Amino acid sequence: MSINSIFQFFVPKDKKFFPLFEEASSNLVQLASILHEAVNLPLKERDELFLKIDELEQKGEDITRLTNLELSRNFITPFDREDIHSLITSIDRVADNLHGASSRMRLYQVAKITKSIRKLTEINLEACQNIDSAVKELRDLKKMKKITDACSRINKLEAKSDSVYDKAVADLFENETDVKNIIKYKEVLSVLETATDKCKVVASVLESISVKHS
Repeated sequence: MSINSIFQFFVPKDKKFFPLFEEASSNLVQLASILHEAVNLPLKERDELFLKIDELEQKGEDITRLTNLELSRNFITPFDREDIHSLITSIDRVADNLHGASSRMRLYQVAKITKSIRKLTEINLEACQNIDSAVKELRDLKKMKKITDACSRINKLEAKSDSVYDKAVADLFENETDVKNIIKYKEVLSVLETATDKCKVVASVLESISVKHS
């Protein structure tokens, strides 16, 4: 057993890191929720929500920066330092991709939101909600089944996202004749699918933590 593992039993675990994890995952859910809301609105009504997404993405970066700063300041951590870094970084990368989707929709003036785009934002929202649920269980590392169950759901959602993306791209190339539209829609679809891939990375980190503490 490492020195860090021994000392972690004698140190309050919820003073710094757990609140930061929970703030990051809660922020991620809010971002995903607003993105899903935005794609169900007409073009002219999306800008205010896209600006809110910009703010939330910046907030997520600030949380990541603060977490890494706390890592540099604290010798004793609730679990392995590399896992803390991987967890907060992987959550931030989901936010980056969701923000990337909103940025592309705004930049390319994507007027018509397809069913596939809506479906992918819905899948990402559900995956982010499962991340949030799992992260909230980290305070009690004995409740690993809830974490692993959430991770299993995220993995299934990622597979579903792949299927939606593949079909959407195939339909795009088959039915769209405007090259500009092909490029911009494929860009949006791709970054949304990547966001779900990044959710799966978060799940892998959470599963790794649960295995180490089971």
